[in-house]
Amino acid sequence: MRKLFFAFVVFWGVFVSGQEKKDGNKHSSYIDINYFYGNIVQHNTDIQHLISGHPTGLILSWNHKTHGKEDWEQLYNYPDYGISFGYQDFRNRTLGENYGLYAHYNFYFLKRNLVLRIGQGLAYTTNPYDKENNFRNVAFGSHILSSTYLMLNYKKERIFDRWGIQAGFSFIHYSNANVRAPNTSVNSLAFNIGVNYQLEPGEPEYHRNMFIDKFTEPVRYNMVFRSGINESDVIGSGQYPFYIFSFYADKRISRKSAIQLGSDVFYSNFLKEYIRYRGIAYPEDDISGDEDYKRAGVFIGHELFINRLSFIAQLGYYVYYPVEFEGRFYQRLGIKRYFGEKIFAALTLKTHAAKAEAVEAGIGIRL
Repeated sequence: MRKLFFAFVVFWGVFVSGQEKKDGNKHSSYIDINYFYGNIVQHNTDIQHLISGHPTGLILSWNHKTHGKEDWEQLYNYPDYGISFGYQDFRNRTLGENYGLYAHYNFYFLKRNLVLRIGQGLAYTTNPYDKENNFRNVAFGSHILSSTYLMLNYKKERIFDRWGIQAGFSFIHYSNANVRAPNTSVNSLAFNIGVNYQLEPGEPEYHRNMFIDKFTEPVRYNMVFRSGINESDVIGSGQYPFYIFSFYADKRISRKSAIQLGSDVFYSNFLKEYIRYRGIAYPEDDISGDEDYKRAGVFIGHELFINRLSFIAQLGYYVYYPVEFEGRFYQRLGIKRYFGEKIFAALTLKTHAAKAEAVEAGIGIRL
């Protein structure tokens, strides 16, 4: 868990520093606070006993406005970026309470009245699984969790002096990505309402330039090494390191987007132990316990570029798959941060549909 926490701290730091203006002009920013009330979504029958109340909580945020002094700001309709702190009470003694810290973007639509926020970070849960004292909490197997939230608000600024209001809906996800079992995770869907306050008296003028030149870039080749620790769904089976080697080509199709085609090779030590366990515990599965734990897959993907950050989404298929485990298709979602033109770091989540396998910390090169 220390590795996961350190990885997020690094990404959080470079998130803010990577978006700073180059000209040193004064920035405009605002704070907002949202109260939410909602329901836990039953995505898995194993968590049915944990749905006993309506979760409530607060999300407090600092937001930095952009005004188009860099090309990416205009391309995305002058988004905000910032940091958020979240608190959630699940209204369930088994689940307890969660506290989260996030980096986020706000994207604007409908004359900047409709705002979509995407936040990613880490959370601390007060009451995780314990085999003696809290064995009913199959959602969280550790204190530290990965968390994502989406918020769609209708917002009005400066209704009264610097004060404004917003209201909308939020979706909040918590999971430890099988760093430690159990990990059925929790998703909440909630209604939120709140206020915003502008920290500066006026709005700077938006820069508006026309991009008339066509963007082109040759095919680029990427090599990535990813690693971390995880555990199978068998509680107490132990945490093991994994190593992933990825090779792929990407082609920019616009200023914002690139498509990807590549391959992965997986060395997942937890799977070696899981195969041995199944060979002993489930002889009817016709597994000897000595099968190869390595896997190899091919994938297609998309990368969305936002300044020095990018968001990646990949869909893969195992072409080498000695033992059945969660199906042959896999997905990868996450963020990348570029350091210069070639070197990047990545933090991604690998899943099989709604079932998370691992949080992957990686470093790579784009040639």
